[in-house]
Amino acid sequence: MTSKEGSSCRGNPQSIFDQKLTTAFPLLTGIDLDRHHVRNTHRTAPKSDNVYLKLLVKLYRFLARRTDANFNKVVLRRLFMSRINRPPVSISRIAGQFKGQEEKIVVVVGTITDDNRLLQVPKMTVAALRFTATARARIQAAGGEAITLDQLALRAPTGSNTLLLRGPKNAREAVKHFGFGPHKNKKPYVQSKGRKFERARGRRRSRGFKV
Repeated sequence: MTSKEGSSCRGNPQSIFDQKLTTAFPLLTGIDLDRHHVRNTHRTAPKSDNVYLKLLVKLYRFLARRTDANFNKVVLRRLFMSRINRPPVSISRIAGQFKGQEEKIVVVVGTITDDNRLLQVPKMTVAALRFTATARARIQAAGGEAITLDQLALRAPTGSNTLLLRGPKNAREAVKHFGFGPHKNKKPYVQSKGRKFERARGRRRSRGFKV
């Protein structure tokens, strides 16, 4: 027996057992046809390479693991989301939701924007991923605070006395055009609105049908 053959015989007993098992039952190494090419689409980390976002994920992953508060798990999941799923929230929306809960910290995993239709900004403490310059200035001018999510973790590590808000996800212009077929009230992609544009089939009874 050569030294090479001897070394192959003295292999790992587990690998030898696996090799014999595969020879005896070849179907054990098949492909799961029902779940083939099916992948889990739930994010476990953000797609962004923003280092500050990654540090926030590290912080809230720790809090979600080490505390029993569901608040931290929700914030962590929202930190993973795409920008479409993190719509901005205006200060007027916060002011409307805020009535009667002035002592709470408003938490938004997204952007806080200004609304010049709101004439009087109430005093409030808001924690968010980012603020527009005018939104931050108006909150601070009203005697409130605009804090980051890591500052929130120091003040309320379990999310106690907070009000978690989200913006309108389907308020985008693109969503108005979604849907298939007539009677869906979807917005058409029209070059212009006038006599010569999209006034034939589907817009007159004499041309097939009218929506």
